[in-house]
Amino acid sequence: MTDRSAHILLLAGTFEARNLAKELPKAFPACRITASFAGAVKDLPDLGVPTRTGGFGGTEGLVRFCRDEGVTLIIDATHPFAAQMSRQAAEVNEAVGISILRLDRPAWEPVAADTWIRVPLFDLAVQALPEGASAFLAVGRKEIGRFTSRSDLRAVVRMIEPPEHDLPRQWDLILARPPRTAAEEIALFREKDISHVVTKNSGGKRAFAKIEAARQLGLQVIMIDRPELPACRTADSVEAVLEQVSQMLGR
Repeated sequence: MTDRSAHILLLAGTFEARNLAKELPKAFPACRITASFAGAVKDLPDLGVPTRTGGFGGTEGLVRFCRDEGVTLIIDATHPFAAQMSRQAAEVNEAVGISILRLDRPAWEPVAADTWIRVPLFDLAVQALPEGASAFLAVGRKEIGRFTSRSDLRAVVRMIEPPEHDLPRQWDLILARPPRTAAEEIALFREKDISHVVTKNSGGKRAFAKIEAARQLGLQVIMIDRPELPACRTADSVEAVLEQVSQMLGR
């Protein structure tokens, strides 16, 4: 594979994917680059490269797209919990041999000051909340419906777009992206008298403020572990992705 023969399919949906969409054309100007969004969020950014939106129609659809468009490398920069898309990309690699590189941002790990309950499934996170808890739920709009059966909870829910399910009356909905600082999260948690934080282990720095806030306030965190993904070549940062792409292109 060389720069001029390469067509990179960037599976987007994260901040790192936005940065890759900016940096890949600079680093590899002769490469063709196409970005793809799943379409889960309507307010999508302009990445500055040709972009498609929506699913591929399963693994067969992704294989067909890659063959029709001459894709030679898939960079999976989706969210760590976008397991279905990551599995499909890995299956394409197995089926037709298209190279795949997954950006695997480092997961959060507890320190001595943390009080975590780690669970492998969303439903177990629902069960882990004690009766009458005042919970901050950062689980995403697709999964929030699992928690609405807990009518005993007071909860604050934050997400980018409105949920698909109605929320209990006593819950507060905040439509916003996460703040950048722990101080902002601490102020919110104090204002809402939060006792528990429930979150996916998304990893990275941009959403870490709530973890730091919970640590400083001594709040219990119910941490939902990442789904297991097929083994493939990985990189843990945008810079590492660019370095590995350079190696894969034979530079």
